Amino acid sequence: MRLQLKKIAIPWLLAAGWLALLVLHEASFLRLGFVERLDAAIYDLSLKSSAPRGLDDRIAILDIDEASLKEVGRWPWSRDRMTILVDRLYNDYGIAAMGFDVIFAEPDISSGIATLDQLAKRELSTDPKFLDRYARLRPALDYDGRFAEMLGGKTLALGYYFITPGLPEGVTGALPPANLPAGALGKDGSRLVEAIGYGGNLELFQDAAGIAGYFSVLPDADGTMRKLHMLTRYQGGLYESFSSATLRAAFGGDPLAAGVDEDSVLGRSYRQPWVEVAGIRVNLNADGSAWVPYRAGAPFPYVSARDVLAGKTDKGVLENRVVLVGSTAPGLADLRVTPFSSSFPGVEIHAHMIAGMLDGDAGYTPPWSRDAILAATLIAGLLLAIALPLIGPVYGLGLTVLLLAGMAGGQYAAWRQHWVLPMAGPLVTVIGLYLLSTAYGFLAETRNKRQITKLFGQYVPPELADEMSRDPTHYSMEGQSREMTVLFSDIRGFTNFSEKLPPTELAEVLNSYLSTMTAIVQQNKGTIDKYIGDAVMAFWNAPLDMPNHAEAAVQTALDMQAALPALNEQFAARNWPHVKIGVGVNSGRMSVGNMGSTFRMSYTVMGDAVNLGSRLEGITKQYGVGILATQTTVDADARHVFMKIDDVRVKGKEEPVAIYEPLGMKDAVDPAQLDRAQRFEQAYAAYQQQKWDEAETLLKALNTESPRALYDIYLERIAHFREAPPPEDWDGVFVYTTK
Repeated sequence: MRLQLKKIAIPWLLAAGWLALLVLHEASFLRLGFVERLDAAIYDLSLKSSAPRGLDDRIAILDIDEASLKEVGRWPWSRDRMTILVDRLYNDYGIAAMGFDVIFAEPDISSGIATLDQLAKRELSTDPKFLDRYARLRPALDYDGRFAEMLGGKTLALGYYFITPGLPEGVTGALPPANLPAGALGKDGSRLVEAIGYGGNLELFQDAAGIAGYFSVLPDADGTMRKLHMLTRYQGGLYESFSSATLRAAFGGDPLAAGVDEDSVLGRSYRQPWVEVAGIRVNLNADGSAWVPYRAGAPFPYVSARDVLAGKTDKGVLENRVVLVGSTAPGLADLRVTPFSSSFPGVEIHAHMIAGMLDGDAGYTPPWSRDAILAATLIAGLLLAIALPLIGPVYGLGLTVLLLAGMAGGQYAAWRQHWVLPMAGPLVTVIGLYLLSTAYGFLAETRNKRQITKLFGQYVPPELADEMSRDPTHYSMEGQSREMTVLFSDIRGFTNFSEKLPPTELAEVLNSYLSTMTAIVQQNKGTIDKYIGDAVMAFWNAPLDMPNHAEAAVQTALDMQAALPALNEQFAARNWPHVKIGVGVNSGRMSVGNMGSTFRMSYTVMGDAVNLGSRLEGITKQYGVGILATQTTVDADARHVFMKIDDVRVKGKEEPVAIYEPLGMKDAVDPAQLDRAQRFEQAYAAYQQQKWDEAETLLKALNTESPRALYDIYLERIAHFREAPPPEDWDGVFVYTTK
């Protein structure tokens, strides 16, 4: 239990740290730039995927383009030319309203009226003829006056700009009267942008037009225009935007209205500011802005001012439309970055906003959104942070996808209501928690795998180390007692063997032999205990649980014997001696763990069952067999066929032990071999019953058919007992007095 808690404690702490970071951001105590950038990217993607297409027949843009400048002359044009332009728009083309995304800040003296006025003030001013001609000529040369007269009474709005903090202060031209008092939005008015200066039109133009709005815009932190501020504070009053002023002018110039709706949700009060333009209500963000509902494609026709002045434009393109005057000419163009383009005409942004207000599509961020997003971040974050370490990566991925799908669905539903919600926080929380959990799991698994490999890599094959690393808490090197199977193998006559080779070649022989035997042990999922010279000691069912440990050990012994012919061929090619081995296999309860001294430790097995396995390997040569296994191994192995060899008492044990020779897999043993095994066991049963003649007859027949040292051993025993009969209490057990 303690290990399990330790396993999940670190992921919980990491998740808590990540969640706290995002909660602080959503609670406005911390600013995470990457979350804000992701919010902007989500907004842009949502806008592009849902923006309506098609031509809007309500708004057109009169473009002071390069062709117009080439035809008419550089900007600013004379007011006489502007008077003609306005006249044609209203009288020839029948536009509904217009807005100037340009400023008329300086007097027009191109007519020479200034010179004429100065002459009138000199001595010639007493000449009655001059004064008469002056009185009749001056009105025609007063281009500004004529332009102001043309503006008067029209459904139009002028434009001007506000200077916001951070820019050089200044005041030029005239402002329209404030649309609303500063207190129109109550305490919410303090959140609006406050201007420190302005650049307006000449006073006579402003007085003539009456309506005007600021076309200055404030982009987001990344320089992209996503919102327009509908109201700005300046010297105790609230002023409307250019799009608002133009729309009011188009509908007759009714006064602007604004206010705040207060509502309560779950006991918490929320204030929603709004502005009403020509009877159209626009909900605002806390700072008085609204999200621009951009249309896709090219919804508004651009008409060259040159063509309007020349009367070449089709009337249907402009008739009954709201016309915005702006410029795309190099040097004059007011180009902005928007979600759709990096060079977007500023005048068109106002066109999109006017269309959005007409359609009721202008987006806003509700006042409750921050609390809702904070709650979503907390709930989703806590759920995922607690669950991920407990349910694992597969179910964790499912839960993560489910949460993300729910958030995507909520964002889509909010978008349909024109709510712009900052969903990046919850999304980053969920994705970050999953990635953090996955990364920690990977690192922990890698670390555990390294630990397992370090502990057991020299004993068990790599695939077992991989399996153990999936649940390292289940494995340890601490001592324990369990049912296991042990195997001992040894080269017969190794002393004589080693004397025939120089040390370097002997090392090569041993390395080749031990590598082959070790590979076989590991293929059968055994654990190498140690090498004792030429001997190999291995065991099964530790550290990895292995219910079929006896079967695996017996198969290993058979595979070892089967590998010898090929190995001896390699040895013969190098004039190395022929190798024969004996293998002993025993199953039983053993003590396994890391044992040794403070100077050296080894993961090994101990106990009587281990010693018996070692004794079996030693007596294989006594019977002329390659493998011996005990009764406990035979009882635990359902896959192999065994032939009983003898009942023996090994040195140091009083209880007799039945020993067997494994013949092979049940479905693979030759029928003739099975028949010989059955006849030998009949001979052995007769031998134990002291039926010497019957046993001898069976053994001689076997020896004639397929000679084996095993048959000779029992024929010698029978001959011995005929001359020196065993005692009356003889139980048929052969006693070994040496190891």
